[in-house]
Amino acid sequence: MDMKRTFIRLVLLLLLWPLAARPQQTPQLQLPRVTLSAGMHLIQAQVAATDEQRATGLMFRKDMPVNEGMLFIFEQPSIQCFWMRNTLLPLTAAFVADDGSIVNLADMQPQTLQSHCSTKPVRYVLEMHQGWFAKRGIQPGSKLTGPPFAGRK
Repeated sequence: MDMKRTFIRLVLLLLLWPLAARPQQTPQLQLPRVTLSAGMHLIQAQVAATDEQRATGLMFRKDMPVNEGMLFIFEQPSIQCFWMRNTLLPLTAAFVADDGSIVNLADMQPQTLQSHCSTKPVRYVLEMHQGWFAKRGIQPGSKLTGPPFAGRK
């Protein structure tokens, strides 16, 4: 009887061990939010402003409302590069200057390590569903407005 119980525990341990060994795989959903606008289109953006928040980004998200995205805020403008490791949704990254103008856009495929970079130094990157900007005619040179860009030139 003890041998059977020990065997069952060992089998359960071996089956469950890979689940316990995996890193945390929960999306961050409780970040601060800010409302941005791109012309007449409103965006509800989660704000990733710390190193940890930016490193996690939209990883592990299985869905996201149509007009929701994530705004990455960096301390100072520099060339920003993004990839899609552990990101399940196809996204478009808008690399945004201090005044809210979009410098360039990059379509990014899920779960890839291909790097997508800004074409000049930027402080902000806004990730939205892939095609969100294109469907609304928003392109490089278009301007985003909202609290992060207020008073910046």
